[in-house]
Amino acid sequence: MTAGEAFSKKVLNVLGEPLHVCSCEPMTGWYRDGYCKTDDSDLGLHTVCCVINESFLSYSKAQGNDLSTPIPEYGFPGVKAGDHWCLCAPRWKQAYEDGMAPLVRLQATEIGTLSIIGIELLMQHAYNENSNGQGKT
Repeated sequence: MTAGEAFSKKVLNVLGEPLHVCSCEPMTGWYRDGYCKTDDSDLGLHTVCCVINESFLSYSKAQGNDLSTPIPEYGFPGVKAGDHWCLCAPRWKQAYEDGMAPLVRLQATEIGTLSIIGIELLMQHAYNENSNGQGKT
């Protein structure tokens, strides 16, 4: 068993199952290991695995968090539409309230997200893993 497999057996997603990887290209997560897992030092709660779209990128930039511009000196390639990315749970909730929330990969969203966002709301914005990027379930 690899370290990643051992980890995924311990941390659960919002469905109560082992947490899936969100993305390794681009590398995401609080630990930059591809998982939307967190710890007490992550004040932003980077636990929501989203499928990013252009609308959200524009919205995020307007809120002061430019995700799309690469920062090579920090190894950050920039996020583009279609990428999967770990968002802060409070930011996702704010985007939802503003009508700009991206779709969520429930299997890769850590269970701790439920302390900020209810499962019903997450399910309403669930990305269909089998739709090849075509949207909600």
